[in-house]
Amino acid sequence: MAGLAARTFSTVAKNSKSKEWARYFMSTHFWGPVANWGIPLAAIGDMKKSPEIISGKMTFALCIYSLLFMRFAWKVQPRNMLLFACHFTNETAQIIQGGRLFKHLYVDSSAEQDQKNKSP
Repeated sequence: MAGLAARTFSTVAKNSKSKEWARYFMSTHFWGPVANWGIPLAAIGDMKKSPEIISGKMTFALCIYSLLFMRFAWKVQPRNMLLFACHFTNETAQIIQGGRLFKHLYVDSSAEQDQKNKSP
């Protein structure tokens, strides 16, 4: 295990001196996706909160947004896999949030209505 870490570190150290490596880290191809990671991280953080705070319109808009940018990240040359991973994560998080909202609005509320109808 230590040998793998040492080899990985030496490979990164060796590659970090190249112009291509520096050019990548100083480009929007890298910093754009890094800045975008705030969106899926916020959605993942909100999964522990009450579903009452979820906006259905915003969740739907973010799903469409991430689908479009996943396609863009795949089609652009060279492929931007960091951007793709960011939007794939966001798409997954937003679908989960949408499911939580649906459950809160339609499943849980209908169960509450059934309980009210059963009680005398």
